[in-house]
Order: sequence, then C-alpha cells, then structure tokens
Amino acid sequence: MKSLNSKTDEALVALYANGENKAFNVLLNRYKSKLYSYIYYIVRNSEMAEDIFQETFMKAIVTIRQGRYSDSGKFSAWLRRIAHNLIIDSFRQDKNENVISCDETEVNILNNANLSEGTIESAIVNNQILSDVRRLVDYLPDEQKEVVQMRFYQDLSFKEIAEVTGVSINTSLGRMRYAILNLRRIADKNGVVLTID
Repeated sequence: MKSLNSKTDEALVALYANGENKAFNVLLNRYKSKLYSYIYYIVRNSEMAEDIFQETFMKAIVTIRQGRYSDSGKFSAWLRRIAHNLIIDSFRQDKNENVISCDETEVNILNNANLSEGTIESAIVNNQILSDVRRLVDYLPDEQKEVVQMRFYQDLSFKEIAEVTGVSINTSLGRMRYAILNLRRIADKNGVVLTID
C-alpha cells in the first residue's frame, strides 16, 4: 500500500482499471475530503452532500471499469466535473426548493471588507443588504448563479471555473459579466442599492 501512495493519479487509475482495487482506495483517500468540502460548500446540506459525494465516486468507478476514462487532464478536475454535473442535476430536480442557503455564511459577494464595521445600526442595515443580495443571486439563471457562487463563495479562479464547468475562460467571464448586469437589473427592480464594480 505504501508504494501505491507514491504513484500518480493516472498510474493509480490504470492500476484500478486493471483490477487493482487498492489503487482506487488510495485515490479515494487522496480526494475524499476536498471533494466532499467542494460539494457541501455548494449544496449546504450534509445529507445531500453525502449522496452526491457517493454518487460521484460510483460514477468514477463505473467509468474507469468500463474503460471510458480518458486521461485528458487532472483526475481531481475530472472528479469535480462529475460532482458539479450531479449538483446541477440535483438543483434542476428540486428547483422550487432553495437548496443553497447562504444565510449562515459571512461571505460578502461584493468584496467589501468594510461592511461589518461601524455601529450596530449599520451592521443591521448591512446584514439586511447582504441578505437581499443572497436572495437576488437565487434569481439569476443557473449558469450565472453557478459562476457567482464558485467565484465569490468558493474563491475559484476563472480558469478553475472553466475547468469545472467544461467551458472556456471567456465563457466563464461572460457569465460573470451577465450575472453582474442581471444583479443590477433585479436590484433596481426591487429597490435594492448595489455597488458592484
């Protein structure tokens, strides 16, 4: 097992495809924490995150065993892409229910570190603004909402977003641009003041 731990992801995938089950255990141990965190950060529900996590690895197992895995990039990015697609499927199935709750986070998607400073009154006002913005993000189209959440809540670069979503960097940037424009439009329509640069 110690010699397996020193092997690359690609070597472990090849070994697993040839029947070495312990190779997949090494891959699982290598990525389980990071992948689960990624899924949970988006869905904000431990039961749902666990289901998607398990389904992600099941799909990976089936794909590798069937010889359909192509070594066209990083194994970790491939796993994240599987998880990402399963998350999107889950959101589509349950579109009427708000499965992403940002109420528990203190992340400000407007990147304004000063919002929490000041008086209690200004903190209450700022919390209300943040709550309004979180609700506004839920009204964005799925592709735009996704890029906003990955960029501001998961702190992914546009290159990483492009890899996970399977689109070009320019497409990711375009989705962010339209998300910001739509946030402004929705905010104006609902009387919420935003300062997004």
